[in-house]
Amino acid sequence: MSRFINLEFSDDANHELSPDGQVQTKDEAYYLAEARTAFVEGDFEQGLRFYSKVLEYNPKNSGAWTGQVRMLIELGEFREAKLWADKALERFPNEAELLAAKAVALGRSGDLAGALAFSDASIEERGDTAYVWLARGDVLLARAEQRANYCFEKALLLSPGDWLTLVLAARVRMYYEQFILALQLMQQAVALNPGHFLVWLMQGQCQHELEMFGAAEHSFRQARQLNPRSPAVEAALNKAAGTGMLARLRGKLRRIFKTKT
Repeated sequence: MSRFINLEFSDDANHELSPDGQVQTKDEAYYLAEARTAFVEGDFEQGLRFYSKVLEYNPKNSGAWTGQVRMLIELGEFREAKLWADKALERFPNEAELLAAKAVALGRSGDLAGALAFSDASIEERGDTAYVWLARGDVLLARAEQRANYCFEKALLLSPGDWLTLVLAARVRMYYEQFILALQLMQQAVALNPGHFLVWLMQGQCQHELEMFGAAEHSFRQARQLNPRSPAVEAALNKAAGTGMLARLRGKLRRIFKTKT
């Protein structure tokens, strides 16, 4: 079933209390801030919903349209991302990051020629944002082109010292199973923002894929200290514990057989 019928959701409460007791109005600015927070926290389902609420208040918010496409991409729903991008481009045909997001959706769907064309268009419109170049790198990785490395370097140069750009670059590398390169990016992100659980979680995921099980478990435990309520962190820790037990068992069996021979 298409997500289009579920992108908007109703909420009768238009006000709530902030942590300091102040009344907050749930308006466009409120939901935009919530959407961005959800994105940074890696909660793409929630981000999708909040961007949808932004559009209820202001259908002309191009950033929210782009945000929804990006959330759908992160959720692996590339067909829906393309459809939503097409709908958004009817309103904003020259929006660089929207063109870039559609390029990613096409590339991950297998339309490599179309992906490159939309990526070219995004750079021609305004190729001076980190996301435009991250998307370009994503498209070139889909096409198995070495030029992708330059695109990631360009994105990082446009956002010097930005831990989130490192996270986004690593996420692309992870999608294409380039875990060593992703780990290098995440180590930089951890150094820049060690107080955010997501950098430890993603670093652990890279380490786990590289069979660095002890290091992965350490990273996941750091993530849990920072966000003890995260289901993603708990799932990663459970997976790491199970894998670590199997690895120790295999090691013990190898030592036993080696002793017998």
